Parts: sequence; C-alpha cells; structure tokens
Amino acid sequence: MARRGPRPAHQRLKRLLVMLPWLMQRGEVSISEMAKHFALSEAELVADLELASMCGLPPFVDELIDVYIDEGMVYTGVPRVFTRPLRLTAPEGFALLAAGRAAMALPGAEPEGPLGRALAKLAATLGEDGVVVDLERPVIADEVARAAEAGERLSITYWTPARDESSEREITPRAVFVDRGHWYVLADDQRSGSERSFRLDRILHFSPTGVIEPLRDVEVPDTNRWFADDTDIDRVTLRVPTELVWVIERYPVDSTKPDLERDGMTIAVMPVTSEQWLSRLLLRLGERTDVLEPGRWTMLAAQTAREVLARYAAVNPSS
Repeated sequence: MARRGPRPAHQRLKRLLVMLPWLMQRGEVSISEMAKHFALSEAELVADLELASMCGLPPFVDELIDVYIDEGMVYTGVPRVFTRPLRLTAPEGFALLAAGRAAMALPGAEPEGPLGRALAKLAATLGEDGVVVDLERPVIADEVARAAEAGERLSITYWTPARDESSEREITPRAVFVDRGHWYVLADDQRSGSERSFRLDRILHFSPTGVIEPLRDVEVPDTNRWFADDTDIDRVTLRVPTELVWVIERYPVDSTKPDLERDGMTIAVMPVTSEQWLSRLLLRLGERTDVLEPGRWTMLAAQTAREVLARYAAVNPSS
C-alpha cells in the first residue's frame, strides 16, 4: 500500500540512529545501495540525510554531522563530538539503550554492526540489575507500524486488565514506541474521539478497515505524565523498601522521596487506575511495603493475600 504524505519526524530520526553508524563505518556508499539496504526510496533517503546534516551540538560551528551527497554517492566524516567519550548519567544511559534497542527493530539494522556493538558495550557498562528493559518485539508490532506509516485505520479487540474485559474499537495508529519494557501504539481512537495509547500485548485481534486517513506528526507521550493532571484518578501513598523502588517506577509515579523516619525506605505517590491493579502491585512488593494513604487501602495487601490463599486452598485441598 502506498504511503500518503510525509513521514513523521520522530520516525525519520529513529531511522537515522541506525543509518548513521552504518554509514560512518563505510565512509561512502551509493544512494541506491543505501536506500535498498534500509528499505527506503532514494528520495526518502536523501530527505533523511539532509535532516542529519542539520543535527549537531551547540554552538553548531564545527559540531554538525558531516554528511553530503555528490553524483549519486553519500559521503560522511566523523564529527568531533563522536571522537570524545560521552559523559552520560545513568538515566540518560538507560534512555539511550532503550531507544537504540527499539531502533534495532527497524529494517537495515545489523546486530553485529556498529550500533549493535555499541549497545552491547553500553548494556555491559550500565548493568541491568533491578532494571527491566524487556524489548522483545510483539508479533503485531510490524503490522501496526506499517498501518501508522500508511495512515490506515484498524479494527481491534482490546483487553483492559483493570476491568478484566475486552472491547471492540477502531483506531488509526500514529506511532509505535517503547517505554519501560512495554510496546505501545499512539493512535486516534474513534470511540473516545481523542488520541490514546494502547499496549500492543493487550491487542487480542486486529484487522484493516480499508479506511486511510491523512498522516500527521505526533509527539510520543511521556508516560510519567499520563495521569499527572488528572484529578479524577485516585492516588496512593506507599512506603516501599528503597531496593524495590524500581518496581513502581515501571509505572507513572507522581513523586518519590526518602522516608526520613525509617532508613532504607522510600515514600512514593502514584496514580491508581483500579483497586485490582493496586492489589497485584502490593503482592509484588511484599509485606515490607505499607499503604499510608488513603485509609481504605491500608489493609488491601493483607486482604488480597488472604483471598489468593483461599483460592489456592480451594483448588488444592490436599496441600
């Protein structure tokens, strides 16, 4: 199916993350060979490389990416910024690792190429103890990404765990992205009439509708801000062992701070979409975690544990 309209800027930038290391390793390559390798038309490739030539670091005098095209050939040099070691904070490093791993799913990415090798070194340096970066690509990711590039509306069956029910809806995918080990699609949702994000692993079934809508640029959401301004969403205040804070940070969190009254503990405030979801989270966090507010949930963990044990005893009466 032919793509309509320009590709969104975020898709072009993500592909450049794969193309530039590949190009810098070779120094020069023909436009036709490079376009074929990355599954682009020659016009799309030239447009992306023109975008790359405007990228760099302030003050943008001698820190621009050095790439140019002449008589059907693409040439590149190594800008000075790439000759010095990067000084990254841990969050910056993990963000770069996640973005790089997502980019490795694009056509033309080579696991043993320069980007793949750099990501392996970065992962080894950062270590992943206590950090979940599970980027195994869902089976439907490619099809949904193609629908986003074409502007094609999809009919989906979507499971909502908070209500433990599935619903039928039509969405127009706009961007596929990864956050905290989960794959999402940002889409125009026909049922709500607004832009929504859906987890790919909760789409039980999908099929094309044949409806094509105009493409548009979108901004991938910051999942930390999904519920930040929603005063209708309940909040819970937890006292969590500091070594387990990574568990709750997989989800949107309003704030965290050290517990000044108890060493080794952290106070966290986070939005709660359903009591069922919170009960599962408390079971994962274990008995050392306390609900401080609101009062109606202070005994939720113990109550949930009793219910789980009762169900287990009913299924296994001889245990």
